[in-house]
Amino acid sequence: MFQNRKLLIATKHQKERVIAPILEKELGVTCFVDGAFDTDTLGTFTGEVERELDPVSTAREKCLRAMKLSNCDLGIASEGSFGSHPSIFFVSADDELLIFIDTLNNIEVIVRELSTSTNFYGKQIQTQKELFEFADQAGFPTHGLILRKSKDEKIDIHKGITDLENLKKSFEHLYSKYNSVYAETDMRAMYNPTRMNVIEKATKKLVQKIKCSCPQCQMPGFGVTDAKRGLNCSLCGSPTNSILSYIYVCQQCEFTKEEMYPNNITTEDPTYCDYCNP
Repeated sequence: MFQNRKLLIATKHQKERVIAPILEKELGVTCFVDGAFDTDTLGTFTGEVERELDPVSTAREKCLRAMKLSNCDLGIASEGSFGSHPSIFFVSADDELLIFIDTLNNIEVIVRELSTSTNFYGKQIQTQKELFEFADQAGFPTHGLILRKSKDEKIDIHKGITDLENLKKSFEHLYSKYNSVYAETDMRAMYNPTRMNVIEKATKKLVQKIKCSCPQCQMPGFGVTDAKRGLNCSLCGSPTNSILSYIYVCQQCEFTKEEMYPNNITTEDPTYCDYCNP
């Protein structure tokens, strides 16, 4: 279905470095990037352009706009969000969404990779010593930094700093002008190898889902759409919050399949039972 077709990667941050080799090998496509399309028009990490849509809608809009501009019927886009992990308190997370769109065959496949592997961090600093400590913690210089007056300042932002000389100059400029400097990690993919690794993992997950075909209509992208909880406790038999089954639904013909015990266990340890271990 995809062999020898051109596939557009909607990015200006060099994500094609990890996405293209995987898609070309696994799907037989030829990937390209259109430099005329500016993904920053849909939002920037530093806030000059606010992201108005949710991450899935942003990724979809990014992909469709780029495909229309390039007159291409096959495309992929990603959208990253950074902040506190939704279930592990006080831990930062990288939440990457990838969307694959084939307008020729009316296919849309979405995957999510939620990872605690991230250097996402920001801090108000007052001295050069604090700056260097922050830089070491962030993985500088292989990971880029951003300096500005304060966390929410939207002008005079120094991005993509990857060498010591520019780091010092940017700090001195901001401190002499505002007597205040906010340092943060640059989360754009080309300045953040850790994030690039997460995008690579998400791409591999995407390929697996694309290659999973519906048992009824054979269309790609037959994946998990929901999870049922209620795996019984091995001691008392009460339902727990652990996953009992996965639900698969085909987006084309709506064929539905339930996979019982996806984690290969039929009962849950009493440790995770609200009755046995309240």
